[in-house]
Amino acid sequence: MQPETRQCFNIMRQDLARLNGIGDIAEKFTVTPRVQQTTEKKIQESSDFLKKINFYGRTEQMGNKVGIGVNGPIASTTDTTVKDRETFNPLDLDERGYVCTQTNFDTHIPYDLIDIWAGFPDFQVKFRQSILRQQALDRILIGWNGTHRAKTSDRKTNPLLQDVNVGYLEKIRQFAPQNHMSEILSGSKKIKIGKTIKGNEGFRNIDAAVFDAVHSCLKSWYQTDTRLVAITGRDLMADKYFPIVNNTDENTEKLAGDIIMSQKRIGNLPALQVPFFPANAILVCPLYLLSLYYQIGARRRVIIDNPRRDRVEHFESSNEAYVIEDYDGVVLIENIELYDDDGAPVHAESAEATPVPGT
Repeated sequence: MQPETRQCFNIMRQDLARLNGIGDIAEKFTVTPRVQQTTEKKIQESSDFLKKINFYGRTEQMGNKVGIGVNGPIASTTDTTVKDRETFNPLDLDERGYVCTQTNFDTHIPYDLIDIWAGFPDFQVKFRQSILRQQALDRILIGWNGTHRAKTSDRKTNPLLQDVNVGYLEKIRQFAPQNHMSEILSGSKKIKIGKTIKGNEGFRNIDAAVFDAVHSCLKSWYQTDTRLVAITGRDLMADKYFPIVNNTDENTEKLAGDIIMSQKRIGNLPALQVPFFPANAILVCPLYLLSLYYQIGARRRVIIDNPRRDRVEHFESSNEAYVIEDYDGVVLIENIELYDDDGAPVHAESAEATPVPGT
């Protein structure tokens, strides 16, 4: 590490220690709640998608959900000359609650890269942003693809971070099977879509599939929610239907282009593409039902200068959970297969997940 770099690095360490009220960041420390809240806000604001869902800090590692669902209408009339007015409990508290589990975000930065950054006045900002950007992406990746939490995860075996935490789609599969459409013909494990497809095998078009899912799975008060959207896998819509309509300001500094909105609608709902969403699936929901919970006081860090490997190592962990506030307002359609006008399957370009535009 060059002398100028060492000076910048030491200043950064001193500032970080001061912010967290500790003597040395080379020893593992718990991030203060104020700094943790600022960190979570920066992660959320780095992504258009994360800005549209909820981030909730919770003191308890496990407990009841923050979001409260409504289990039906509450308006009524009563002839009080005959009977008393009766109250109705509209709150639907999901007894499953949430459990925040530890996720590690451990990284290292080689000396030669730090030497390059040391020439910039915003060295500390660049150092931190490089990590927070990836944490945002990883959370989106886990949200769509996480199926379980292994004691020790393996990125080679599970490149979509399937074994880091249980994400939104897996929770629908496990806890709301009535809102999970994975086949039409029993045992087929597929939903066929095409003009030649018969009703007992699938649907003639994607609009019909989404329309059926909304009206057969969602509670009536969600069916007409104007905030419903259809998050769509990239194999299901041609790229020409997805021109980017986002504001492109500062796209080079943010993940502001990570939501792609179609100018067309699917099942009369706005159609969105989001990074890493499964290619052959559709999730219908209002985005306000998706939440990420993090445990306050459970973000821990340590930064180690490791001359044996010519790098700075950054160990960071956070306890978090991916939460669906109300399963009555979500429906997952997956195992979708498209067929052309001749009844032949459409073989879309192979992809396991939607990438981030511009990467």
